[in-house]
Amino acid sequence: MRILNPWRDLGALPREAWLLFWTNLVNRAGLMVLPFLILYLTTERGLSAARAGIVLSAYGLTSIAGAPLAGRISDKIGSLPVMRVSLAMTGVLLLLYPFAKTFSQLIAVTVLWSLMDVSFRPASLKLMTESVDPAHRKPAFALVRLAINLGMSVGPALGGFLAAISFRSIFVVDAITSMLAAVILFFFRSSPHVEKSTVHVAAAARPSKSLLRDTAFLIFLVGVFLNSFVFFQHEGALPLFLVQSLHQSTAFFGLLFTINTVIIVALEIPINSATADWPHSRSLGVGAALITLGFGALAFATTAAAVVVTVLFWTFGEMLLFPSLSAYLGDVAPAESRGVYMGAFTTSTQLGFALGTSVGAYLFASMGVPDVWLIVFVIGVLGTLVLVYSSRGHVAHSPHGAPVVDTGGIDVEPAG
Repeated sequence: MRILNPWRDLGALPREAWLLFWTNLVNRAGLMVLPFLILYLTTERGLSAARAGIVLSAYGLTSIAGAPLAGRISDKIGSLPVMRVSLAMTGVLLLLYPFAKTFSQLIAVTVLWSLMDVSFRPASLKLMTESVDPAHRKPAFALVRLAINLGMSVGPALGGFLAAISFRSIFVVDAITSMLAAVILFFFRSSPHVEKSTVHVAAAARPSKSLLRDTAFLIFLVGVFLNSFVFFQHEGALPLFLVQSLHQSTAFFGLLFTINTVIIVALEIPINSATADWPHSRSLGVGAALITLGFGALAFATTAAAVVVTVLFWTFGEMLLFPSLSAYLGDVAPAESRGVYMGAFTTSTQLGFALGTSVGAYLFASMGVPDVWLIVFVIGVLGTLVLVYSSRGHVAHSPHGAPVVDTGGIDVEPAG
């Protein structure tokens, strides 16, 4: 029945999941400052490209360092206060940003903005984990990604229109949407969903320990970083490859994102509902493998049609991988330190983005095609193997409420 009606799991999601959907949708629909920040700094503020790059680096480095801190605070005071303060303060800082006059002031407000912005992510992951029954985490996280993708299809496009009129207007609109998203969270119940006994089965199978002593999870984070490094080549080496090697237009590059977004909106929730019974190692392995194949195949892509085929591969891969990563994270993170685990996960993805985009561009400039894609493929294969290895043996949850022991490919549902 799940295959015939893969959307049915949405009906089982609690009110809290839908509030998080709307929070992310409103917040991401207003995300328009960051994509245009370097243009604002160089054209409106007159900074050199090098100095503007330093400001962007300050944003990225703060987000990498700030995520674990935000996660720890979420464990201490709860996710909702962190998320509300994060969104509200992000709005305030965006309103203040145009009033920063000197380079040091720009650095300071950028660091504070980044710290507030990144604080939302681990807290949001933690809150969704605590609000949704373990059996429905994959569809729930797919729903959040749907909100993010719908919002991102609106925000940057609207930002481009507003920037042509006034750069300052994008700060105002972005700030307003951040504050509106904070208001939505005040409709959230103060006490999250109390998890079923299936969670306690997982907890019993995995004693609580310090993150730094949790070898399996640290290995998992390495896999997250490696796969993030590969995935974010769509913002690193891929645009350079399309324009400089295949002589495609920037419009074609934008079309690829349209294809990616349309497929995600139409299929991500059904795919994650249909594969909800899969053990973690299978869903993580298949998702990471498809992303690896998609980017690795660019070594042999010489036409626009071939590039579109590779995009289909990594699009289906991300639809499987990213909700599965969040669901796995929710299953294995100890309840008393979920925020710390979510923060470490966020740092791994941020680090993958930062190094993936910069190193990918460097490899393309220094080695060219096909070497850059062959190196990316090798990194992806290694990342896939690490994810599969680290997730084997952990308890997953079937949509019917019974724990599924991950044996690396064979579903075993204990009786009773």
